[in-house]
Amino acid sequence: MAAPMEVAVCTDSTAQLWSCVVWELHTGANLLTYRGGPVGPRGLALLNGEYLLAAQLGKNYICAWELQRKDQLQQKIMCPGPVTCLTTAPNGLYVLAGIAESLYLWEVSTGNLLVILSRHYQDVSCVKFTGDSSHFVSGGKDCLVLAWSLCSVLQADPSRILAPRHVWSRHTLPVTDLHCGFGGPLARVATASLDQTVKLWAIASGDLLLSVLFDVGITAVTMDLAEYHVFCGGSDGSVFQVDLYSGPGQRERSFQLEQDAGKVFKGHRNQVTCLSVSTDGSMLLSGSHDETVRLWDVQSKQCIRTVTHKGPVTNAAILLAPPSMLTPDFRPSLPLPHFTKHLLGAEHGDEAQSGGLRLRLGLHLQGTEPSYLERLEQLQTVLCSTMEKCVLGGQDRLLPVRVSELEEEIRNLRKINRDLFDFSTHIITQPVAK
Repeated sequence: MAAPMEVAVCTDSTAQLWSCVVWELHTGANLLTYRGGPVGPRGLALLNGEYLLAAQLGKNYICAWELQRKDQLQQKIMCPGPVTCLTTAPNGLYVLAGIAESLYLWEVSTGNLLVILSRHYQDVSCVKFTGDSSHFVSGGKDCLVLAWSLCSVLQADPSRILAPRHVWSRHTLPVTDLHCGFGGPLARVATASLDQTVKLWAIASGDLLLSVLFDVGITAVTMDLAEYHVFCGGSDGSVFQVDLYSGPGQRERSFQLEQDAGKVFKGHRNQVTCLSVSTDGSMLLSGSHDETVRLWDVQSKQCIRTVTHKGPVTNAAILLAPPSMLTPDFRPSLPLPHFTKHLLGAEHGDEAQSGGLRLRLGLHLQGTEPSYLERLEQLQTVLCSTMEKCVLGGQDRLLPVRVSELEEEIRNLRKINRDLFDFSTHIITQPVAK
């Protein structure tokens, strides 16, 4: 069986030739191009291995393409304002975007806007999910980094102001980039800032694990899959490699160019905007305002390949090509729904466009609260079990009492189920006022 193909996905701020280009990492051969407008920084995301999402630079919409229908724009997801950053949950269930100082979370299956998080004081500059989709982390121009629990966000009372799990306020200038490592709720998060530092945090405890000081502002950060190295892109075009498992275990350290000269990638002539590492950690991809994307050999620090763009590079990432990208006749398992711009029930503009009725009973995430039918099945199981125990155990006096209690609860649940059905039928079948 052949090894999965690694590809580079890149965008720039002019989109003269295409909005996004995909090329094979080892040969440099162009595989796909997607046509549209210019894509903003940290505005590119792959959804469930079937769609490519791109936040348009300075525009209030997100372009969505089927991976194989590259020349046909699948959908424009309209947003309340210009999108400053974009990401998707690795499990393919959610889309998360930064719009001004707020975070907007959509459910992919319905297109519903689930929640708006407004805890930043200035524009959100970057946002990422953890690998298991249990948490997401946001950084902003207000120098704050916020770590959120997805479960807490989805189950919180909408009338209350939602609080992040951690608020990290050790940066003194705007946060420019962040990277979530491996481990889900135990992952480590690397954050970069114009205050010339890169900091490493633990999601589980919220502790600051490491702070590295540089001579220039840091505009991009990433880690290899094994988390042995942190790669930091500077505003001067340099890329610095920080080894996490070498040297003294100090919480604060400085990157000394004289001592660490062999850990610098030099070639870009302007600030680095994005970084990505190959799966095996042997190659590093970097994009810059100097209108080039460079592929580096990590061990030798030599540039393997340079791809020239028509404008400043806004996104460059190494991905394992999903099957849908390499199969010409592939079609998504489900079409994208209409994405709403307002919270469900807050505005009526989105309801009129949908052409139907949305009946939302309880929380959209039912993992902690069983449905009425599930409770009914559980009660029937308990009833049968109780009858067997009582008959076999000779507890004849307890049996009638327990049976009558369970039968009464079953009657109540059936009545609730019937009332809900009658209510839904009445609403759906009533004539529409013209």
